Amino acid sequence: MIKAAFFDIDGTLLSFKTHRVSEGTIRAFGRLHRAGVRTFISTGRPMVLIPPMPVDFDGHITMNGGLVFTPRETLLSNPIPQADTERWLDYAQKHNLCTMIFTVDSMLVTQVNAYATAIRDQLGFQMPPVVPIGEMRGLQAYQLIAVMPPAADDEVARLMPGCRLPRWCDAFTDIVAAGNSKAEGMAAICRHFGINRQDTLAFGDGANDIEMLRWAGTGVAMGNAADIVKQAADMVTLDVDNEGIEHAVNQILDR
Repeated sequence: MIKAAFFDIDGTLLSFKTHRVSEGTIRAFGRLHRAGVRTFISTGRPMVLIPPMPVDFDGHITMNGGLVFTPRETLLSNPIPQADTERWLDYAQKHNLCTMIFTVDSMLVTQVNAYATAIRDQLGFQMPPVVPIGEMRGLQAYQLIAVMPPAADDEVARLMPGCRLPRWCDAFTDIVAAGNSKAEGMAAICRHFGINRQDTLAFGDGANDIEMLRWAGTGVAMGNAADIVKQAADMVTLDVDNEGIEHAVNQILDR
């Protein structure tokens, strides 16, 4: 019996084309809530980048599991080790790489380039404050967005031993503390609410959703997901622009 449903944002709740929650997804949330299912966001975004939505959530997994909370309390908080953040900033400054930094309540960007502008347009948010890279030093980072090619991932992973790089886009990678993932966030929420793992449902489309889909009792890949994500899921639904969430929710609850 499904008791909790977890939703990625980009390419899952929000279309890359419209940047909106569809009418079918709103209907699906209504059906889940009437069935007593709790609903949660599970995203790489920080809270400052989560737009208002026409659906309700019982809690949030943000920054790929770095910060997990309900409206009443924080369940998990695991920032990037400060030494790793400083090593990345040295590397980014040396190679003139665009960097976005997420703290608990803010987001900053430095060394903006065309790739950063493309990310902004793809995800449909306003560019955060642009600052000199020196202003990022000393901040407690929960997530970094490193605008660099996949070929640099191994070098950066060696540079930052306390971190992992859950890449979901060729243009950039997220950097989070080792051990952080959407799956760990789900586990924290389930412990808090007393929900069994097999009674969970998760929707996602990106490579950073793979652990979440595998951890869930039922993992659903959107039709627009990459093949590697679909292979990790228990089922594949329609794409985000063709009411994939509603289609899957109806199938699962009608069983």
